[in-house]
Amino acid sequence: MTFLLVGVLFFSILFAATKGAAEIPVTDTFSAVVYGLTGKTPFHNQVSAPVFDIIWMLRLPRVVLAAATGMGLSVCGVIMQAIVKNPLADPYILGVSSGASLGATAAIMLGIGASLGESFVGLVASGGAFMVSLGVLILSNCGGRPNSIKLLLSGMALSAVCGAISSFIVYFANNIEGMQTITYWLMGSFANAKWENLIVTCTIVLLGVIFFWSQYRILNLMLLGDETAITLGTDLNLYRQLYLIVSALIVGFVVYAAGMIGFVGLIIPHVVRMMAGTDHKRLLPFSALAGAVFLVWSDLLCRSILPRTELPIGIFISLIGAPCFIYLMVKRSGGFGRAHEN
Repeated sequence: MTFLLVGVLFFSILFAATKGAAEIPVTDTFSAVVYGLTGKTPFHNQVSAPVFDIIWMLRLPRVVLAAATGMGLSVCGVIMQAIVKNPLADPYILGVSSGASLGATAAIMLGIGASLGESFVGLVASGGAFMVSLGVLILSNCGGRPNSIKLLLSGMALSAVCGAISSFIVYFANNIEGMQTITYWLMGSFANAKWENLIVTCTIVLLGVIFFWSQYRILNLMLLGDETAITLGTDLNLYRQLYLIVSALIVGFVVYAAGMIGFVGLIIPHVVRMMAGTDHKRLLPFSALAGAVFLVWSDLLCRSILPRTELPIGIFISLIGAPCFIYLMVKRSGGFGRAHEN
């Protein structure tokens, strides 16, 4: 199934790159991609300069960013669901994306972290994501054992706080260009994808996926609970903190590159879990590939639904994700008034 998903992802990227204002045949698209990677064209098929520029400089970075974003958010959703042992957890619902957005807002509007280098916006966004994820865990553990309602309320509360602080910064910064950038982030978009920005984001996402895949035994152990893990000689607290740091790094750079895109980390792991089971050795790679395919096709639909314009990807995903979240919440709780304790 892994090879099938890899094939589907490759086809999806290639097909999505052919679509746009100018329709370009798949053969020319493939030739442009190969030429961009190797400097040679396959089958002696020459690629014109305009076609190469459209594919390699405009469309392919956008499609690759969509795939990397879907991969990163899906895997982070799997990790957070394992950490809190709750299938309703994901970076958006638990407020982690809002924390990343606040960090990015502070970095752009106030210049916080500028001394960290060219990728300082992503690093500050990752810091904001980590602080919020840590805050959600702390709040949900206050007053007893955490459950679905406490996790959701903690995420909503911290998300509201982050949103309020972000609005405060934007209101008083008086930076028109920065305000346009923040607005773009809030709606989510892959339109401004460039190769120079993609290198860092894709590297962090791929390394994060590989790291989490290597940790599948610990993640499976988290599903059994702390008491069982302790009897087996493993303390899960250190692993939770490490996984939160890596997840926050991924979410931070994804939000920095693509903006606020919610519910991907909720929908994809849940669907994959129904088909592949709960073993993280299978769940993680399947979720990564399925998330990449999902966002590539979602972005293609956003470019195709409305003529001569583009629907922001964050709005489109929310229209799909919100009903799915309500369904999962009702199914898990047996009704909004009778939540099961975990």
